[in-house]
Amino acid sequence: MAIELAPVTLPATASSVNPGELTPEQFKEIERALYTHGLLLFRDVTLTPEQQYALTKAFDPESESYGHGNNKTQSTKKSILHPDLKTIPRVPQVQLIGNGMVYNHEGLESAALKHPSHTTFHKTRVSAENEALGFTRFYRWHIDAALYDYNPPRATTLYGITVPGGDRQTVRYSDDDDPSGETLSVPLGTTAFVSGKKMFQILPPELKSFAVRTSVRYAPHPYVWMAPARAKSDGLGIVNEGLELPLNELPEWEQSKIKTLPILWKNPVTGELHFQVHPCGAQELIVKPLPLGASREGALYPDGEHIKDLGKVRELLYLMQRPGIAPSLVYPHDWKERDLVLFHNRGLLHTVVGAFKPDQVRAFHQCNLAASDVPTGPTEQDIIAWA
Repeated sequence: MAIELAPVTLPATASSVNPGELTPEQFKEIERALYTHGLLLFRDVTLTPEQQYALTKAFDPESESYGHGNNKTQSTKKSILHPDLKTIPRVPQVQLIGNGMVYNHEGLESAALKHPSHTTFHKTRVSAENEALGFTRFYRWHIDAALYDYNPPRATTLYGITVPGGDRQTVRYSDDDDPSGETLSVPLGTTAFVSGKKMFQILPPELKSFAVRTSVRYAPHPYVWMAPARAKSDGLGIVNEGLELPLNELPEWEQSKIKTLPILWKNPVTGELHFQVHPCGAQELIVKPLPLGASREGALYPDGEHIKDLGKVRELLYLMQRPGIAPSLVYPHDWKERDLVLFHNRGLLHTVVGAFKPDQVRAFHQCNLAASDVPTGPTEQDIIAWA
């Protein structure tokens, strides 16, 4: 039986199939659909942690551990990820995330969950008065990846188990005192997604040329490194104040485990390029020179450059990524209980949004696996075409 896909770009709603019990032929359809559409939504799904792990692993059969390593996020107490994840004991590749107290859950006697909020990570915050009126912010635009030692996962699965209801909220992109800033109406507790493909496509030619020639070097232990710093009001990167943890105060690290990845990642099915950068963890940019015969008019760093000035790195990334999170380009998923969302982690960026009250209990299972390969960047032909 063919899998039915609703005719939309993001997400595609899949039906007529049980994602926990796919045949090899059905999985091949799902895999192709995911890389084509970016996000697949399955409604009214019953899925065990074992089935979720098996489904996620099917996208990369050689992968084994959770994207940040099994049982590691909770032991690294200085990491900004530390409060957000609780590991399912019998399936350590699956994490329990959400809000409030959860009891007797898949081998966990109790778990105190905390929905990440901009109030603990941004330089400024929505005032209590505006929060009461329903205003909120994007938390942190990112890809699911350790960005040190482990390769970025190919796919992430998110399964909604307990989903509290509530009023819609309004995301503000800027500070409260900037009435001209953009806004976006979103469901309570949405996960917001944007397309890395679209982020690249809408760039002007000089920034396309820069992106196709550039790689990002991430900080060692980036989630520990960035923890003391504070984010921009739209959640897209860090305010440059020099607050990052000094490298000599990080947990022990090795130069060989630092990740240097292309800005653009090639889709394995469509061949298209996706702008895939976690701006909060970026530390340096390495730019290749223009290829022989390319026009130098208007080109940035035509002779190549190793940009180590952190403020300049952040300025350039923000210049390229900010247009891609415009309200019209954001898909804010309206979660229902037993929703299963699969998304192409090497093709989309996403963020937690909004805030819950302590008594609003929410429980999700998340799974992504450190990949067995590194993302494929632009080919020489891509560089010639876009530079």
